[in-house]
Amino acid sequence: MASNNLELSHRNEQSHNWLLYRIGYQIIDSYSNLYQGHLYDLGCGEMPFKSYFLNYADRDTGIDWGESLHEIKADIQADLNKPFPIEDDVADTIISFSVMEHLCEPAAFLNEAYRILKPGGHIILQVPFQWWLHEIPHDYYRFTPYGLKYLFDKAGFVDASIKPMAGIFTTLVLKWNYFSRRLIRGPKPLRLLIHGTLRIIWYLNQHLAPYLDKLDKNWDMEAPGYFISARKKT
Repeated sequence: MASNNLELSHRNEQSHNWLLYRIGYQIIDSYSNLYQGHLYDLGCGEMPFKSYFLNYADRDTGIDWGESLHEIKADIQADLNKPFPIEDDVADTIISFSVMEHLCEPAAFLNEAYRILKPGGHIILQVPFQWWLHEIPHDYYRFTPYGLKYLFDKAGFVDASIKPMAGIFTTLVLKWNYFSRRLIRGPKPLRLLIHGTLRIIWYLNQHLAPYLDKLDKNWDMEAPGYFISARKKT
């Protein structure tokens, strides 16, 4: 994996979810040949990897909702459920990570993404599947590979390719780790003891899970999430 600012800088191997980020970063990097020209980041948040994308694209424009629950560094503030304040056929590449599950109108979002993308341009999108509720109450959907394919086809995209992020063992480990983190409670000495014990478990189970996933021949069935790449027709 290229090191161009796409690193686990704040996700050390004693955290409860570093594996999830490592997998995501590796898949993002695998699409590096598609990051070209003027890149639009839909639901950009804090744009933590802008410098990474600018190793490949000429420009990186972020769009996000002004009332987001997290900090944003968007160049354009817009409700992604509604028509974007962006002209037609301007984006060479579109990226959107962990966003579409928070949109009450995902089909409208994909229609708008298609509209602003140049003919032949690519979209790379990621969504969770086996994942807990987050950013409540704005958490509306979980998408199967078949649902994703249907939505992308209906919006007009072609050559859709879907990648499951991992298999059932990684999914189970991450679910357990997120749950176990909530067990850290009580007086400070007890919290320190529980946390210290869990850090060892987190370290071991996240190193083991990718090897156990090799036993899983059907990653699509129990993946923590999916990436999809697709193209606008020329």
